[in-house]
Amino acid sequence: MRENSIPLIDVTTQNKPFKEEVLQALEQIIDRSAFVMGEEVTKFESEFLAYTGVKHAVSCASGTDALLVPLMSAGIGPGDEVLVPSFTFYATVASVVRVGAIPIFIDSDNSYNLSLEEVEKKISTKTKAIIPVHLFGRMVDMKKLQQIIANAKQKITIIEDCAQSMGASIDGKQAGTWGDYGSFSFYPTKNLGAMGDAGMISCKDESDCRELKMIRVHGSEQRYYHERIGFNSRLDSFQAAILRIKMRKLKEFEQERNRVAQEYFRYFAETKLDEFIRLPMKTKENEYSVWNQFTIRAKKRDDLKKFLSEQKIGSEIYYPLAMHKQRAFSNYVGKENLSTCEELEREVLSLPIFPELSNESVSRVVDALDAFYKKQ
Repeated sequence: MRENSIPLIDVTTQNKPFKEEVLQALEQIIDRSAFVMGEEVTKFESEFLAYTGVKHAVSCASGTDALLVPLMSAGIGPGDEVLVPSFTFYATVASVVRVGAIPIFIDSDNSYNLSLEEVEKKISTKTKAIIPVHLFGRMVDMKKLQQIIANAKQKITIIEDCAQSMGASIDGKQAGTWGDYGSFSFYPTKNLGAMGDAGMISCKDESDCRELKMIRVHGSEQRYYHERIGFNSRLDSFQAAILRIKMRKLKEFEQERNRVAQEYFRYFAETKLDEFIRLPMKTKENEYSVWNQFTIRAKKRDDLKKFLSEQKIGSEIYYPLAMHKQRAFSNYVGKENLSTCEELEREVLSLPIFPELSNESVSRVVDALDAFYKKQ
């Protein structure tokens, strides 16, 4: 961390204590020459099972592949409709298009997650799947979503996008354990971050697990014999070893992120910024958020971001353009009313949050916002 600066996230500080243990683990892998799908991968999958409570876990090369592989496993393809939030990262929607299916864009609600009222309206006879994204570390109301899906006339596959929400829960039941599949990312800036790309897929059914494992290795169970179309999406042993080491501290990381979030709420309560800033929704008693981001809605957002940068305070816009307005998906957009998404893209700003962030730094961030709006 640069002197007197507050970054959005500080991966360097978080990884530093693990350096020697990581180097030792990598040296052992080099000595064994077990670089792909080795012992470290199998152990990581087992430890992931124990941590999350999922029934089956299949590692893969990235969070993007963790979305694509379940769509392939579920047989989603041309002509099928898949409900997706428009306010999300590109990979959620691109994975649907890559299998030839049609993304149906869903507006957001005040939690930043997809609106379940809109989901209910947009289910059609062509709907074959839905991808609820647990955005910024807070889960979609999966109990309500399951009730909506249960009323459909056909089977609708639920693929939870848990890229930002490993460890989040409702009623003690974690993200990735509710739907047919869960998709996880371990990109370096995630709450559990690798030192490169890595992903994981959860599922409930043994036969689905078998399909996932085949797809990630060229559609093959036995080398040189291919039962279906697949591709190469294997997790390498280096990343698995790193993730195993860091996962031992994940619960502590989650608790510290919750501390930071509560400090934000406390400091903001001492200001008079309600006219200018809308804070993220607080979690309910039965919810547990892992606060991958602390995202506010702010008036004069772009000017505020520039001001924070001048104060050496990091911030980021997740996301500046909703997916239904992206050129890549222009062929799939009709006359949908996605007004909340469009408000969010103009207003959202994510503030610094990471386990090592001090209360004093949180206070400084809030003071900076207070100073900006007092000048207006």
